[in-house]
Amino acid sequence: MKSNGKPPRWTSADMWEQIASNRRKSTLLVIGMALLLGALGYFLAEYFAGPGYGVSGVVLAAVVWLVMTMVAWFQGDRIYLTMAKAKKIDKADLPVLYNVVEEMTLAAGLSKTPDVYVIDDPAPNAFATGRKPETAAVAVTSGLLKRLNRDELQGVIAHEIAHVRNRDIQLMLFAGVLAGAIVLLAEVGLRGMWFGGGSRRSRRSDGDGGGQGIIQIVAIVLMILAPIMAQLIYFAVSRKREYLADASAASFTRYPEGLASALEKISQAPDKLASANKATAPMYIINPLARDGKMAANGTSTHPPIDERVRILRAMGGAGFADYDKSYREIKGKGGVIPPSAMDGAGARAGSRAGVSDDEAGAAAGVRNDKRGRARRVDDFFYQKDGYGRNECECGAVLKIPPGFQLPKVRCPRCGREYPVN
Repeated sequence: MKSNGKPPRWTSADMWEQIASNRRKSTLLVIGMALLLGALGYFLAEYFAGPGYGVSGVVLAAVVWLVMTMVAWFQGDRIYLTMAKAKKIDKADLPVLYNVVEEMTLAAGLSKTPDVYVIDDPAPNAFATGRKPETAAVAVTSGLLKRLNRDELQGVIAHEIAHVRNRDIQLMLFAGVLAGAIVLLAEVGLRGMWFGGGSRRSRRSDGDGGGQGIIQIVAIVLMILAPIMAQLIYFAVSRKREYLADASAASFTRYPEGLASALEKISQAPDKLASANKATAPMYIINPLARDGKMAANGTSTHPPIDERVRILRAMGGAGFADYDKSYREIKGKGGVIPPSAMDGAGARAGSRAGVSDDEAGAAAGVRNDKRGRARRVDDFFYQKDGYGRNECECGAVLKIPPGFQLPKVRCPRCGREYPVN
């Protein structure tokens, strides 16, 4: 499809075929995790309860997984947002951020704009969560809003909206629960082995012959290796989907450089995200636990290396899926990551930004480069949410009064004028 100044057209068939392709590619990995969980439950029961109890162990593992899944399904997004200390915003709070989310929602063809949250943390990063697009949420840090201009912010938001549209948030929810259940059962088994399980195991193995001894060896191996294997599978699912989200973001914005520049800035920031942990790290656009953004990709990394993602984006000849797939093949030297159905209408070229006319883009140029203004607006939002009062001095200074301030007046540090505390 030739570029005509409009966003690339997405049909319903393209969208659902791409989602189905994503699910097919990840289903085997998730099934592998489920089988690993069942095997762990079986051998733990055989190890601790004795021969013939393996089926009960599988049932117990299934119950643990079901309970964790129910909690994650109904409360998982709230738990993630609470752990991140994210605060929900309205359009009037940070209109630029909210408008960008609305623009990318339209470009992605979603029926509902995700809820928007901001995390008061200087480390620039972002993530999306929710069990389905209708209940999704996008969260960004204050550090991201202060560091990125509008084009870069648009690239990051487009990447997170792509995770929502491609149903990655749902898949990662189930994969994360499976990995968590495996880690939980293995931890219980190891603790039981060290605190009382050893003597009972020895007595049973003496009376039951070599068969029980083999069961015990397999159980010990699974208790040690199953959590590692589960994490590797979880990370593999996460890495694969980052490339597709990058491709989708380039298609939504029609400006791959915006996301490429944002990834560089985020990876080069010295601050580390305080609320991140190993369980939540795969959710973010860049691994918040990595020492630097250029770390090599291996089995234990949650994301592809940043320099590689940036090179792929900057090597694109246009902004469509076909352009990203070609660039990916040239950089990686292997097969592409884009489902064939998504290639339809993928020839859109980088041009004016999605959702913003050329006149609007020119009028907003001053705002994009106003880093001080961006930082002030973000800080004012958090001051307001934390209950700070606000006095504007005649000299132009803004006096922020903390909640519970006891003095009747406050003095301006710039000009010395005094004002009554409101």
